[in-house]
Amino acid sequence: MKSQTWIRVGCYSLEQKVFPISEINSSLFTHLVYCCADLNSTSYTLSISKSDENYFSTFTETVKQKNPSVTTLLSIGGPYVKYSIFSSMVNNSFYRKSFIDSSITTARRYGYEGIDFYWIDAETASDMSGLSILFEEWRAAITLEARNSSQSELIMTTVVNYSPDAYSFTYPIDSMQNHLNWINVDITEYSIPENLGNFTAAPSALYDPTKIRNTDNGILRWNQAGLSANKLVLSLNYYGFAWKLVNSADNGIGAPANGPAISDDGFMEYNQIKNYIERFKAHVMYNSTYVVNYCTVETAWIAFDDVEAVRAKVSYAKEKGLLGYRAWQVSYDSNWVLSQAAALQGAITISTAHQDGQNKWPHRFLVIILPITVAFMLLLGLVIYFWWMRKLKSKGIDGQEDLKHISGTRLLGTTFKDFTDNFWTRK
Repeated sequence: MKSQTWIRVGCYSLEQKVFPISEINSSLFTHLVYCCADLNSTSYTLSISKSDENYFSTFTETVKQKNPSVTTLLSIGGPYVKYSIFSSMVNNSFYRKSFIDSSITTARRYGYEGIDFYWIDAETASDMSGLSILFEEWRAAITLEARNSSQSELIMTTVVNYSPDAYSFTYPIDSMQNHLNWINVDITEYSIPENLGNFTAAPSALYDPTKIRNTDNGILRWNQAGLSANKLVLSLNYYGFAWKLVNSADNGIGAPANGPAISDDGFMEYNQIKNYIERFKAHVMYNSTYVVNYCTVETAWIAFDDVEAVRAKVSYAKEKGLLGYRAWQVSYDSNWVLSQAAALQGAITISTAHQDGQNKWPHRFLVIILPITVAFMLLLGLVIYFWWMRKLKSKGIDGQEDLKHISGTRLLGTTFKDFTDNFWTRK
């Protein structure tokens, strides 16, 4: 597996055809993911309709026009996949082989440099065991294909729940650590008005003093389970949710609410939120306890990640030693405000860390060298002094006179230069 440095992953969904692929500002990302190919329920090979094939086949070529160095990945599955199909695939060796072979062939055919497995609904012991075997077999097949084709190995990633033990059974940590390039941690929708509509909340809270379902706790649990921090990629959500307040005057986090507002489920893309804010001249607040932005328009209360929250989460990812971040999804952005903020914050954090490392070197150098130098000078002085004393004693009376001459305050007051000059003269 090829090593990665800090990565900036952007996701583009097939459903966003209203936002042309050519409009993606690929210069803001190191990796772009096209989501998502489906899985055939009979053959367990990748399923792409004729009407969508042109989008899949031209994605890499299109985004590389603005950024030739950007790496593309083909995502399989997505947030709305049918559980039974994927569960059957991971639990059957013949289905797994069909899936693996098809994923590699399709990725190569369309010019993708990696494959992303987007299935966060695995929840049974059998599913987790099947995932472990799938990742092992998938990596072996990718390695063999690269050797036979003389091409670089395809990147292999997956999307997982916010915590390794979000369900009853834990993810196959060892297999993920050994066979995947990185793991995208899905931090979406801890609290949304459709499910928890009685009180307002931070949908993707970085911290939450009232609940264990928060991003910081999830990252901690992944690390405790044995997954390296530099294997984890933090999700950034380019959307938010709207609640209907019971009382517009009571509009903080945790305020009483009556379910979703504005849309049926309260879901709003970031660009829609920005337009809403501008239309109603709403005042945006930032809460650093949860790391979330929110605003109130009459009885509608909207929680989302604006520039402040995005910057804080990117800084968090750097401080925790994570591999990078993953934006879902790029078409939801507004004039690339969030993507630019994330990229800039990541660059600032990296630059600062590098500069701090350089600034610490002279200090460390002095801390090490100065004590050694002082100790050497003292040792040299003692050697000279005792050699001189022995020399004086060997001279008898004249030596005693010389000893008196340098004794007491005169000896204490002499400089090191005087001392050494006398030494070499008498020698």
